[in-house]
Amino acid sequence: MRTGDNIEYMFVLGIDPGLSRCGYGLVRSSAEALSTGARDARSVSAPRALHIEAAGVITTDRQLSVQRRLAELFGELESLVCEFEPEVVVVERLFFQTNARTAVSIGQAGGLALVVADRAGCEVAQYSANEVKQVVAGYGAATKRQVQEMVARLLGLQAVPSPPDVADALGLAICHLTRAPMAAAVEAASRCKSALAGAGLAGGLL
Repeated sequence: MRTGDNIEYMFVLGIDPGLSRCGYGLVRSSAEALSTGARDARSVSAPRALHIEAAGVITTDRQLSVQRRLAELFGELESLVCEFEPEVVVVERLFFQTNARTAVSIGQAGGLALVVADRAGCEVAQYSANEVKQVVAGYGAATKRQVQEMVARLLGLQAVPSPPDVADALGLAICHLTRAPMAAAVEAASRCKSALAGAGLAGGLL
């Protein structure tokens, strides 16, 4: 989390992995900075503005060997993370893929993204396509078009981000920025309950 002019910022880089086409989208969230004691309440109740900072697609030449393409993708991803310095890198978790060849290339690209993020010291998160649909569009059976339209609306864009790889990457970043505050609040509440239980107070206060 970065702070400036009494505003807290978080930068999240979404990665839609693929060997031929790897989409990326950097989203910045901002909210009024509060005192330490008020942060837990803020994280649950206060809205966070979302802004697109960068987006694009990394491509590799199909004529090259797999190892050469992976090396090029690794270098490009490393350059992106170095340039943008995100707090969190979010990579799509492959849930189901009927095409085995496609599944392998997506898995390889996703693995590279995870390695790059870890080497840079970034927090890493993964979500499936259905989890992104649930958070961004409101239900897990949403179509890709519906998710893309919601991504555009949430980011205040005039048109749907294109190509689809970009919209998917931005959706991953939005998903994390939406879920992370609630997850943090739940974790904080759990720690508080454990502390009270350790002090013998949980029964009377919770």
